[in-house]
Amino acid sequence: MLLSGRSAHSSSSFDWSASRLGDPQQWPQALKLAADLMFNTPLPLLLVWGRDMTVLFNDAYGALAGPAYGRVPGGSIPPVMPPPLAAGGAELERAWNGDATHASGRTLAFPGSAGGGGRYDLYFTPVRADGDTVAGVLCALAPAAPVPEAAPAEADGPLHILVVEDNVDSQYLVCEMLRAFGHEADGVGHPDDALARLAAGHYDVLFTDVSLPGMSGVELARQAVANAPAMRVIFASGYGDTLLRHVEFPYLSLQKPYELDQLQQALDKVAHPLPART
Repeated sequence: MLLSGRSAHSSSSFDWSASRLGDPQQWPQALKLAADLMFNTPLPLLLVWGRDMTVLFNDAYGALAGPAYGRVPGGSIPPVMPPPLAAGGAELERAWNGDATHASGRTLAFPGSAGGGGRYDLYFTPVRADGDTVAGVLCALAPAAPVPEAAPAEADGPLHILVVEDNVDSQYLVCEMLRAFGHEADGVGHPDDALARLAAGHYDVLFTDVSLPGMSGVELARQAVANAPAMRVIFASGYGDTLLRHVEFPYLSLQKPYELDQLQQALDKVAHPLPART
């Protein structure tokens, strides 16, 4: 949140108390310098800090990506990989290894934004901390030369999806993306609320975090499938598939942070399941 009466020209212009980065006066000098540069640049910029993927971004990127991608300036690990980082994955990895890199003409989709996306050239610059250690990566976006647009594919009917995620920002983001894909999505934060919604209405898909307060997402899905055998289940987890080893019903799983393409592929699979083997 921008502090009242101040312009967004440096890291000190924001209240970081709710973010995982804390007081900017305690930040490493390399982080503070890179963030100040980013906030004072008119081009859309992302700053990835640390291998755990803490992401910050400036007003220009926020305006481009739309409200579904969080509140400026960020300072959290995103539940979904930001489109520039997903589209330039190989170049991002080279930047982590110390090389400035460039990805040309990458198509980026921003569900929920006014523009919807477009083609961009991506520039990745390593940010070094102590010595030669790369502590972060700056990603700059510049519009690429336009190309003729392909005819849109024929859309299938929408799925009715219940999203269960106790992190309110992540819940909002996932619901917005699902709606941008053309589906109907409702979000709740607690398994008890999810069970009440499932009992009161019809849902095609349960999209649930594995780790939830009071009850695991696995147990929630087990009860949902017992009551509605046709229910399709997608799990999201930041801990891999360790907790899913003994699940006895069909499911799909996404590892956080997942990419938009991975989410769309999972939805396509539950919307068009393979025929059962005979």
